[in-house]
Amino acid sequence: MMASWHVHNAIINLHTDNYRKERKRKTVYIDRPILPVPSLHFSHCSEAVPVYCLLHSNRNSKTRAQASTTAPERQAASEAMERWRRSNCLLAVAVVVAIAVVPSAEAKLSPGYYRTTCPRVESIVRSVVARKVRQTFVTVPATLRLFFHDCFVQGCDASVMIASGSNDAEKDAPDNESLAGDGFDTVVRAKAAVEKACPGVVSCADVLALAARDVVSMSSGPRWTVELGRLDGLVSKAGDVAGRLPGPDMRPDALAAMFADNNLTVPDMVALSGAHTVGFSHCARFAGRLYRSGSGGADSSYYRASYARQLKAACPQDVGPTIAVDMDPVTPTVFDNAYYANLARGLGLFASDQALHDGAASRPAVEGFARNQTLFFEAFKEAMVKLGRVGVKSGRSGEIRRDCTAFNR
Repeated sequence: MMASWHVHNAIINLHTDNYRKERKRKTVYIDRPILPVPSLHFSHCSEAVPVYCLLHSNRNSKTRAQASTTAPERQAASEAMERWRRSNCLLAVAVVVAIAVVPSAEAKLSPGYYRTTCPRVESIVRSVVARKVRQTFVTVPATLRLFFHDCFVQGCDASVMIASGSNDAEKDAPDNESLAGDGFDTVVRAKAAVEKACPGVVSCADVLALAARDVVSMSSGPRWTVELGRLDGLVSKAGDVAGRLPGPDMRPDALAAMFADNNLTVPDMVALSGAHTVGFSHCARFAGRLYRSGSGGADSSYYRASYARQLKAACPQDVGPTIAVDMDPVTPTVFDNAYYANLARGLGLFASDQALHDGAASRPAVEGFARNQTLFFEAFKEAMVKLGRVGVKSGRSGEIRRDCTAFNR
């Protein structure tokens, strides 16, 4: 007998404050390594005197032309060659020094980044997030999903927050149209509170990273140390989104390749997919499998018959676009490992969810997380830290926005 479970349907708030468009799902991550200063060796440079070069000569390899010249001419040529080598070594040393002193394009993230400039940032964000979660639980999946979608497109730079008058920013892309307004509202409110305490100091990207951590811990999930120091991106284009977010019908190998492009492993992918334990999906995202070509029959390769009946009751064929169902029909408001146990019972809402259990590379992690919640929590924390490092901005490639929905200039 199948343990009792249920499917909720809910009208998701897609119209919070300035966010009046329904948003569209796909989860989730580009880690750019810091380039080391190249180790260069110049055979004719003195290690003891690094700022100039000594003449490197071979006294036994004179050419016929050298042999035919007079001693003064050979001396002049030797001095000219020494000057040439010295100037070239000086240039090479200058290049190495320049590489060493120019800051890396990769931001140096640190948990204590705001220790002196905004020491209360974490408590301020946590207070705002807690207030939002009390207002509506949708805040939890909406904020977590917003973080995933931001990081997988242009990196973790809050570019998904930008509102465009011409509807051509990241959040206007078809794959982002179902992002719930409560996630955006959470970040906007938290940033406003932080600005009152520390104006112009904390980026929207860092506020989003903190908020994503807080919604997980506030729904009985793990808590981890968030690395900080990101800048907000200067670009947000709808055209950059396509092909960068996992789809509900993707196979494990395609998903793994997409995650690998972002320096995330198969275990990372399986752990991050566990966020679906508090997720929701609009009916349109899986209706094609639930109602095969309008025939009314559920696709038995994806859904157990009893689960399909429950989904049909929540998502009739004429359902409205704002109706959504929980992705974890057992404990939808608790961040736990039930998602993985559900997959073993055929309760994966998306084909991509169920495929994690069926894939040879991903199944061991699915089974391990299903047996051991602590193992899942530890893997999820590690994967979230790695996700937070994807494509972070620094220097001239970013800014600290005053308003998360608009560039400073």
